[in-house]
Amino acid sequence: MITLRHHLLTVVAVFLALAVGIVLGGGPLSDVGQTVVAAADDDDDPAATDDQARTAYTESYVRALGPGAIGGRLADRSVAMVTLPGADERLVSALAEQVGVSGGTVSARYEISDDLVDPGQKSLVDTLGSQLLTQQAEGDVAADASTYDRIGQLLGLAVATKEVEGQEVNGKARAIVDAVSGAGLMEEPAEVAQRAPLVLLVLGTDAGDEGSDAILAGLAQGLAAQSVGLVLAGTTADGGSGQLGRFRADPASAGVASLDGIDTVAGRVATIITLQRSLATPGGAFGASGADGPVPLG
Repeated sequence: MITLRHHLLTVVAVFLALAVGIVLGGGPLSDVGQTVVAAADDDDDPAATDDQARTAYTESYVRALGPGAIGGRLADRSVAMVTLPGADERLVSALAEQVGVSGGTVSARYEISDDLVDPGQKSLVDTLGSQLLTQQAEGDVAADASTYDRIGQLLGLAVATKEVEGQEVNGKARAIVDAVSGAGLMEEPAEVAQRAPLVLLVLGTDAGDEGSDAILAGLAQGLAAQSVGLVLAGTTADGGSGQLGRFRADPASAGVASLDGIDTVAGRVATIITLQRSLATPGGAFGASGADGPVPLG
């Protein structure tokens, strides 16, 4: 049996081959793409070692094509990385590296704490959100926004912007970050010079309950409302019946691009392409179980 990981890598490898082939004007890359398709069709040998060898080859292939496929896609654009509790540090670092390869910059990393996504701390989040709305965001955030949509929009005002070129951090943004960090709901980031047009929200530990799903939906919807584009990214396990899969069934997902598979090289490359797409077109479900395909095309 071909594993889901191998299948995702193979499919995305073909798409990357097409993308890079177009950029480079075709040539030998088209032959390499046919080789990968041929390897993918060889499903008869069930031996695990053979499957591992195919997966390793495909992953190496995607790794080699990746820089050519994403180079320049985020040139002169910045990305705010927001991570939820339990996000894999190795994957977060790998995603940040890919942003750099694409010509973009990470404006800052904002680490959400356990308390912000703990249903038992809703009263704290609600009280702080109400105070900040009155003090810093009146007119910028709807007064009737739900608790987590409101805190998501407040965070969006602090870390993101609707301007594609990005904007400098202002006093309002600093005040919101200081208040949220001071309440223990987020780690205080290092010095930040710019608010970014794009937000990459990286999933962490799946609590697996309805309360947590509603919190994620509110945060994502709020952040998306204050940015040019938002991509919610998780591992292959987060898709399907996982937290990302459940999010996709929520109406809040309509304006949020999502991608599962960041635990693969192909998934991280696809994340960059999805971020670029979000500059002009919000939404879309991509990745290992994405209804719109493994990677955006066009």
